[in-house]
Amino acid sequence: MLKETFIELLENYTDDERLTEKLWTEIEKNYSGKKRHYHTLQHLDNLLIQLTEVKGEIQNWKAVLFSLYYHDIIYNPLKSDNEEKSAELAEKRMKQISVPDDMLELCKNQILATKAHSNSTDSDTNYFTDADLSVLGQSWEAYSVYYKNVRKEYSIYPDFVYNPGRKKVLNYFLTMDRIFKTDFFYGKFEIQVKQNLQKEIELL
Repeated sequence: MLKETFIELLENYTDDERLTEKLWTEIEKNYSGKKRHYHTLQHLDNLLIQLTEVKGEIQNWKAVLFSLYYHDIIYNPLKSDNEEKSAELAEKRMKQISVPDDMLELCKNQILATKAHSNSTDSDTNYFTDADLSVLGQSWEAYSVYYKNVRKEYSIYPDFVYNPGRKKVLNYFLTMDRIFKTDFFYGKFEIQVKQNLQKEIELL
């Protein structure tokens, strides 16, 4: 489904099948890196499932799809500029297939918004960042798999370094009035999210 959706998206901008395949291979390769345990193709697949549920509410579906595929294409746990680097690569690739500038800017802003997941004045961005956080609202069993995979991505750090940093991230979300900005995702996940985050904090 991921590859098919990507190919359909690019067909709006290019008929160069070789280029389309090359761009998909780059995405597949980056998200399948050996050091990735959570930021994988499975994460993209989950995002696509979540966003498809609210497709009727999204104003610019194509821009959101570009954001989906490129938002974590660059991911290095040792760096703090992954979102910026991912947005830069998204811009470069979208220019290659002549995506309009206004859509390009939307995409870049949505990718950068995943850095803080703050409320945006743009409705599509809120749906996108909410979908990005949807894993936090899964059952405790599914959430446990998620947080253990995140720990694997940061395995270079010992617990005495990782745990305080992880607690800071979790508490950041818990201090928000609302973790989910859209009513749809708020109603679907908010209660479970807070239970999951609190439980992980207690385990750290």
